[in-house]
Amino acid sequence: MRINHSGEVAAQALYQGQALTAGDAAVSAAMHQAAAEETDHLAWCELRLGELRGRTSLLNPLWYAGSFAIGALAGALGRGTNLGFVAETERQVESHLRGHMERLGDADPRSRAILEQMAQDEMRHGANAASLGGKELPFPVGAAMRLTARIMTRSSYWL
Repeated sequence: MRINHSGEVAAQALYQGQALTAGDAAVSAAMHQAAAEETDHLAWCELRLGELRGRTSLLNPLWYAGSFAIGALAGALGRGTNLGFVAETERQVESHLRGHMERLGDADPRSRAILEQMAQDEMRHGANAASLGGKELPFPVGAAMRLTARIMTRSSYWL
């Protein structure tokens, strides 16, 4: 759950950075709406972490700052790229959440319910971004995003 919490910290920052530089009122509003929903996800993860007697990642300030900068860059690259970045991010997050649910199985129905709702919301965010004009990102960008996510999840697990 710590990894999911860190992901939500990063998601808020991405959306806030993207909204700041979007240059398009409709896209900025969509980013602010998605960031608000990510705030709910963050609260759910933090509450569940407390119930499990866990803690948040010590690296969360780094994830926030880096993600905000990446989001601001994506927003500055224009509407299609900005929204394409959202769509790709949400595809990858939904895949991560599905994998987490598979590993979790039926062992923790409360965590599973949280992850299921988050996955549904992430799919909706991605679909919204695509419907607003998100462009498919080049393969190297998606690969770099996957690598970054892998580094983030592995380090957040331990720190």
